[in-house]
Amino acid sequence: MPDAFYVADGDSFVSTEWTRGPWDARAQHAGPPAALVGRAFERLEPKEFQVVRFTTEILKPIPIARLHIDAQPVRTGRRVQYATATVTSDGVEIARASAWRIRTSDEPTPATPVEAPPFAGPADSLELPPVPVEAPESYFGAMEWRYARGTFVERGPASVWMRMRMPLVEGEPIAPLSRVLSAADSGNGISAELDFRTDLFINADLTVHLFRMPEGEWVCIDAQTRQDANGIGVAQSVIWDEHRRIGAGAQALLIGSR
Repeated sequence: MPDAFYVADGDSFVSTEWTRGPWDARAQHAGPPAALVGRAFERLEPKEFQVVRFTTEILKPIPIARLHIDAQPVRTGRRVQYATATVTSDGVEIARASAWRIRTSDEPTPATPVEAPPFAGPADSLELPPVPVEAPESYFGAMEWRYARGTFVERGPASVWMRMRMPLVEGEPIAPLSRVLSAADSGNGISAELDFRTDLFINADLTVHLFRMPEGEWVCIDAQTRQDANGIGVAQSVIWDEHRRIGAGAQALLIGSR
């Protein structure tokens, strides 16, 4: 099996076992396909535009199969662009996404003072990979996990440094946006209020806002889940690189027993 989440094959991508998620042995974790769609958005013209808001809607479980991504600009102005994308497998639409991209300024503008992470960095955090699936060839083995706050077996808020162990697409360097999107969909898992072995807390979507791209290989998802007795929850994350806060994420959650 290639040491990558996907292998490009013409205009589609063959998913590897490294994309496997926790809910179904036949389905992907939503992080890698989100990053794959983000890659498609970044390849749109103009190249100097930066993704500042990314949303993906998960319409069906994403199979570990061949995926096709179709990304199109809807409106492109001098400084901003709105784009949409669909993800299909075997001709069936399984996810859709949208993004706002903004042209970065050539002239420096007033910036918020740097806000450093209020917890230990990856070098000083607990290396404790979660093991929610039996097969080691899964998303959980493809990512490196370092807990600055909490652990996978503890319920409640957690701050986890994550790093991709392998490229998103075989033979390609890892883009900064891919590092964020591959990790951001884990907010509900690392901050879960329930045990995944007995309960479900599946996200129907993922939205990420970014005011800068990460520097370096590590991204921290500083997450908290809040849920109601009505079976609905929200996971919210602050996203950091090793030097500063770079954005935020959110997921709407379906809560229930397995």
